[in-house]
Amino acid sequence: MSLSGPGRTERLVLPGVLTAAQAAATVASIAAVQRSDGAIPWFRGHHLDPWDHTEAAMALDAAGEHERAERAYEWLRRHQLADGSWYAAYDDGVAAAPTDRGRESNFCAYPAVGVWHHVLSTGDEVFAERMWPMVHAATEFVLGLQQPGGQIGWKREDDGRAVTDGLLTGSSSVHQALRCALALADAVGEPQPGWEAALGRLGHAVRHHPERFLDKNRFSMDWYYPVLGGALTGAAAKERIEDGWDRFVVPGLGVRCVDDRPWVTGGESAELALALWVMGESDRAVEILRSIRHLRAEEQGGMYWTGYVFEDDAVWPVELTTWTAGSILLAVAALGGDEATTAVFGGESLPVGAASDCC
Repeated sequence: MSLSGPGRTERLVLPGVLTAAQAAATVASIAAVQRSDGAIPWFRGHHLDPWDHTEAAMALDAAGEHERAERAYEWLRRHQLADGSWYAAYDDGVAAAPTDRGRESNFCAYPAVGVWHHVLSTGDEVFAERMWPMVHAATEFVLGLQQPGGQIGWKREDDGRAVTDGLLTGSSSVHQALRCALALADAVGEPQPGWEAALGRLGHAVRHHPERFLDKNRFSMDWYYPVLGGALTGAAAKERIEDGWDRFVVPGLGVRCVDDRPWVTGGESAELALALWVMGESDRAVEILRSIRHLRAEEQGGMYWTGYVFEDDAVWPVELTTWTAGSILLAVAALGGDEATTAVFGGESLPVGAASDCC
């Protein structure tokens, strides 16, 4: 099996963040966690969830590991439930037994982002056709949870009961996923005007109706995800980021997960860097990525600790996660101009949805 060497990771080089050799080591470490059936758990012995599995697969594609990424998407295709969803978590075992039977809307939406990223990375039209039924079914499941105000209900319980509360982070992630699902629909010649309308309603809710979402204001993801997911752009995006900057950014250390805890995390830091890049603020994005170099564990294959409690000078939790490493690689790939990565996060070529004048 191919593993990326320095020559294959030229777009994963960023001075002060990653060298080609460091990027190759991180990619190899993610690949080492991937099981032979394509599954990518958080780390060996821990669970897999569809969102983070997809994030790690996208990082493999950004590094040129297209065969490995394709196997990850095939795992999703094989394990999709009859209603188009996936369980929220599966154990790291051959049988992939579910450990959380809830079916979360943003977890089920995000594979569309990864599939479209893979299509753009490879130009593989056969793959696009093969994955279209999976993405179609997953998107229909997600939109079955859309509320009259446009927001997306959080999940369905195992018994089928809908949890209709909307999460701003989750709905913002779904916004990006819907755009990618629509792009795939266009590519396979299956336009979905109903999805266009749903996207318009969702974007309107994210931009104009914070009261339609549960109050999770203390979480940094609720701060930057409307920008990262493409719902908030231009001056409104910049105003939002500036408004929360001092609450969440710890200079030289990274981004807090929540504003009232002395804990910075690699995933949130990398995602903020991506959001800054989307806004055209590459210099600040690089600054954020450089600030989390302390989370890199060279002696553990160039993986990244999930977080760091700075008041205690302690890594916590003591885990090296594929999705943390994946999010950092994707942020570097965007800054390096990787075309597929810039397309799915920059969004300039993605459908924007039907205009919505809903209240």
